[in-house]
Amino acid sequence: MSEAKVFLNGYISVPDNRIAQVRAALSDHIALTRAEPGCIAFDVAEDVEVSGRFNVSEVFENQAAFDAHQARTKASAWFKVTEGIPRDYEITME
Repeated sequence: MSEAKVFLNGYISVPDNRIAQVRAALSDHIALTRAEPGCIAFDVAEDVEVSGRFNVSEVFENQAAFDAHQARTKASAWFKVTEGIPRDYEITME
């Protein structure tokens, strides 16, 4: 029996005064995450209708890969840039 994939979908609501910093850090965050073992898909894109909203979609092979991603990001530049910014995510497993 194979392990369930982990899916995260939602958004981060970036205040106007931090958008430039988030945009500047985003490409590195995406590249580093996509290079992680167990990352199947990872996308973050600015919403075209809601100012400051960045839509997030992630798929990881299993819970261990997702947990490793969470641990890595907590020690990353992305974590510092986005610290305290509201997130609205739903995590499911299939």
